[in-house]
Order: sequence, then C-alpha cells, then structure tokens
Amino acid sequence: MKAVTWHGKRDVRVEQVPDPTIQEPTDAIVKITTTAICGSDLHLYEVLGPFMGEGDVLGHEPMGVVEEVGSEVGNLQPGDRVVMPFQIACGKCFMCERGLQTQCETTQVTEQGMGAELFGYTKLYGEVPGGQAEYLRVPQAQYGPIKVPDGPPDERFLFLSDVLPTAWQAVEYADVPKGGSLVVLGLGPIGDMCCRIAQEIGVGKVIGIDLVPERLERARKRGAVALDLSAEDDVVETVRGMTDGRGPDAVIDAVGMEAHGAKLGKLAQDMTGLLPDAVAQKLMQKAGVDRLSAFHLAIELVRRGGTISLIGVYGGMADPLPMLTLFDKQIQLRMGQANVKRWVDEIMPLLSDEDPLGVDDFATHTMPLDQAPESYEMFQEKRDGAVKVLLKP
Repeated sequence: MKAVTWHGKRDVRVEQVPDPTIQEPTDAIVKITTTAICGSDLHLYEVLGPFMGEGDVLGHEPMGVVEEVGSEVGNLQPGDRVVMPFQIACGKCFMCERGLQTQCETTQVTEQGMGAELFGYTKLYGEVPGGQAEYLRVPQAQYGPIKVPDGPPDERFLFLSDVLPTAWQAVEYADVPKGGSLVVLGLGPIGDMCCRIAQEIGVGKVIGIDLVPERLERARKRGAVALDLSAEDDVVETVRGMTDGRGPDAVIDAVGMEAHGAKLGKLAQDMTGLLPDAVAQKLMQKAGVDRLSAFHLAIELVRRGGTISLIGVYGGMADPLPMLTLFDKQIQLRMGQANVKRWVDEIMPLLSDEDPLGVDDFATHTMPLDQAPESYEMFQEKRDGAVKVLLKP
C-alpha cells in the first residue's frame, strides 16, 4: 500500500509499504478514505526527529471503512464507517473507566514511562504505524473506533479523531464561569475550534490571538474577537482593557512548543536537531527545549484566580517556569492529551446538518495522498492560507 513515511527533518515521502494484517484478535483493518495532517505532525517534521525511526508511517487523524475484524471485535463488521481516535485505548482498565483514555493501562508505553500508544507518533508513544496510508491496522478495535452514519461527507466526522475532542477538552478544562471571558492563544486548527466551541456553549467573551492574517480572519468571521499579536503594542493591556482590567477568566494555550518569539527555545530545538539521535533523545528528555513564550503570555494574561488550559504540545522535561507568579496569582493549571471517547457523546449532536461548528468547510486544503510531501511543506510554512490539510488516499 501507499503510505506517508518519515525519513528525517522536513523529509516525508509517499512509499510502498507492506499491507497491514490482523495480528491480535482485537485488531481491525480499515481502508482509509480521508486522513489529515495535524499540527503535532509538524513537531515530527521539525523537532522530534530523535524519537522517530526511518520509514515510520505517520498520521493520527484517519477515518474509513472496516475491511476485516479480529475474532474478539464484536462491535464492528466489514462495511462499517468509522473514525479512529488518535490514541489507542482498551476501554476497560482503571484509567479508561475514569475517562482517561490517554493513560490507558493496557497500551501505556511503560518502557518509556509514557501514557497510551498513539497512532503514527514517536518511540515514546509506541511507534505504531499511522493513518496517512491506504490501510490501517487498528489495535483495540473492540473499543476504539467511533461508528458514524453513512451519507454526510467525511469532513463531517473526521475531526472526531483529534481536533474536536482536543478543542472540547481544552474548553472544558478552561472551566469558564457562566458569562465569563476566554482568551485562546494560537488560532491554528485547535485554537480555531476552541473559539467555535466556546461560542457554541455560551462563553460570554471569546478573544483569539495569533500572528497569521488568514487565521485571524477565520476567527473573526465566526464571531470571535481576534487580536494580531504583531500589531499590538501591549497585548496584555489590550486584553485587560476588554476584561474589566483584570484579565480573562481563563486562557487556552493552543500553541505549544513551537511558539514564535522564544529565541532560546528555538536555539535549543535547532541544536538538538544537529546531535546524534541517542544524545538528542537524552537532551530532550532531561532538558528544556520548548519555546515557552505562549505559556508565559498565558500566565501574564489570565486574571488572578483564573485557569490556564494547556492543550498545545510541549516536550521538554526541565523547562523554566515562573513558579512565584503561578503561586502568587493562584492560577489553576490543567493540561494533557485529549481523552477522545470521553467527549464523543457530547460532541456528536453538534455534527448535524445544521453544522453549528462549521466542520464541513473547516479544512482549507484537500490533497491526494501522493502530494503529502508538498502538503507538509505548505502547512509548515503556513502558505496559501493553510490551516487544516486533508489527504485522500
């Protein structure tokens, strides 16, 4: 089959790889009809190479049609239309029963000290072949895949794999009081969807902050206030002026490790990329390699006693934090990979023909799988208004 494979920094290729097969009775094989490039795929493209293997199959936002099921998969049959959550979870362990599927004790990558396996990601998360391919082996298929109805286009349901539950959890963790205010840092796919969800559930004031004109305009068209960070003399004072002088009740950091403007973090990332993998892995596991400007801005912006919901991906292990400020401002902090299936039942009613979240036209580009290398480059460079790129095998 054709699949998108990793071969080094900014080097992804479409190659022929062996077709997946049933390996465990809880497996299924799914023919992929649409898959997507995620912002965290760009971390693999740019930053997290030391934890990748030559030829790893990428992608963790796929959907398709079931081709084959293992003997212990009683909830699916060939022909079912399904979306795969980005994490692999069993549904019956201590963590899954508590809605913490990203901590699944059946698939935890214990040798790395990490949580549940993820499709198409690094050695830290099991190095499981991903969904930017023609076919996908789905472990724990007795629980994981989300069945969706026939009829509507893939775009209606695809974002259940990651974007929708990730943004939903970010807003839930922000815990904005009724009629309160929320700032979203970063208006890429997750930040954009956070704004949409917050407005849908009735947050009083939603303010998005970004640097990219197309992303700012998308948020404005959906009714959010959108501030251009590069055009603001003092964005903190601007936001305080919009929030009774205190700052917002909550801030969502939807940027993560690749924030603009953090020169030391960028230098650490660039230096890490020049080291042998074994050395770079140890550095990334023990040192601070994140660009923390977005997180520091969130700490400065949020009102005293407010909440920061951190959904952007960070990878450093010794990042310096302003603990005095966090403590003095009595800031509450929540974070973590989204627990996809915990939120699906709440999201699904919004995926109606009325399309209140605008999922049908959420993607900015749809490309054939063969054009994945060009698509990654376009997305990384934010060219041609690229906010969300779908691939069609």
